[in-house]
Amino acid sequence: QVYGYLMEKILAAGALDIFYTPVQMKKNRPGILLTVLSPKEKVDKLTGIIFTETSTIGLRYYETERRTLARETIPLLTDYGTVRLKVATDGAIIVNAMPEYEDCSKLAREAGVSLAVVQASAMSAFKQQRELVEKTIKEGRYYEHQ
Repeated sequence: QVYGYLMEKILAAGALDIFYTPVQMKKNRPGILLTVLSPKEKVDKLTGIIFTETSTIGLRYYETERRTLARETIPLLTDYGTVRLKVATDGAIIVNAMPEYEDCSKLAREAGVSLAVVQASAMSAFKQQRELVEKTIKEGRYYEHQ
């Protein structure tokens, strides 16, 4: 319960991601390794939360570099309704496209079908409308479904 609460607080405070890894600590005690990815300017705030909400008495920091793909969210009409499609690009090339989970799960519940069916419908719609999605991203605009 504590870890779920901690995750919510850390993400709300500006962390990019957080995850837990089970570890064996000294004296053969089980422990949890907390890893938080954050912008440099959020470190002090996140450190305060970790010290306040956990039993730890020390933290280690590591600076690293990050590379991300450009991301756009495009509304996409499917057989079950509109789904936001997250599209990642490297220049003009679409590298990845993924339907938004929350949209798909809501539509699946409403239609009484499995999540996988709605996700497949969204990916099928993306394949059929890929040229329009690429044009939308290239022009930096969103399109409306008629």
